[in-house]
Amino acid sequence: MRDEVSEVDAMIKRGWLMQLKAIMPGLCFFKPLIFIICLLPFASLVSGAINQQLGPNPVEAMIRGFGDWGIYFILIGLTISPARKLFKLNWLIQYRRMIGLFAFFYVCMHFSSYIWFEQYFDIEKIIQDIIKRPFIAIGFVSFLMLIPLAITSTNKMMRRLKKNWARIHKLIYPVSILTLLHYFMMVKADYLVPIVLLVILSGLLGYRFLPKLLKRS
Repeated sequence: MRDEVSEVDAMIKRGWLMQLKAIMPGLCFFKPLIFIICLLPFASLVSGAINQQLGPNPVEAMIRGFGDWGIYFILIGLTISPARKLFKLNWLIQYRRMIGLFAFFYVCMHFSSYIWFEQYFDIEKIIQDIIKRPFIAIGFVSFLMLIPLAITSTNKMMRRLKKNWARIHKLIYPVSILTLLHYFMMVKADYLVPIVLLVILSGLLGYRFLPKLLKRS
């Protein structure tokens, strides 16, 4: 009886996935919509700053808000390949570049907000802050590592770099680890969100690297 029930469940899941795979390739027409959705956090933070709705410390709220969304988009980008392989949703790959560039965009806004609204472009003060606070240094390193990923994200660069393109884009793995470490070191009290993000990142990296490590051993 249990075997029959599990068989029915499997058939339902397969049917659902088949319908999803049949419908979803048309989502290429929704790229502008997804682009707009990805911009909503930016619009919300900017609107909140203009209308003085970011609380008693709007500068910190804006810096952290952009940083949070930078991490979220990095994790979403890392989720695309496993989801594509596990559920045979090959159409997801067309959104990976967009998601990756939005991750870079929000990290850029995070960094720009920090040097503009908190440090007022004072280079000496920024350097002192990087030396004084290690989590700033770690965030700065992860930002620098993201730059080559953004620069080489085009099809032209992919063709030009060939195999080196894949090597360069493996930087996203240390970037994701450093970014989350930056987040953990920045948080002072409530660690719930960083822990959830750590679990997600551990799962995504484990999916990629555990099978390879097990084969070698």
